[in-house]
Amino acid sequence: MKVLLDECVPKKFTQSLVGHDCTTVPRAGLAGTTNGDLLSAAERLGFELFITIDQGLAYQQNLSNRKMAVLVLQPRTSRLVDLLPLAPECLAQMQSIAAGELRIIGS
Repeated sequence: MKVLLDECVPKKFTQSLVGHDCTTVPRAGLAGTTNGDLLSAAERLGFELFITIDQGLAYQQNLSNRKMAVLVLQPRTSRLVDLLPLAPECLAQMQSIAAGELRIIGS
């Protein structure tokens, strides 16, 4: 799966998503792009999944007509040490998540 990590997710989190083609918003040349424009640009680049810790995304964007899915992580902090325990659930959710779907992982 082609995965894009939001700017708020540490880039080393990509190493936890073994078996997937992962990159970050800055590496994709999309740094500073706002959520709606970011999702549209990511779709044009062929990304299938967007991973973020932005809790407001679920309320700010209508994802029903999107060509990509979104995982919203809810770690204690945005530090890698707090994100890593969510990686197994991310991998599990990636097996069945569909375009236009948003799932929340964490407490």
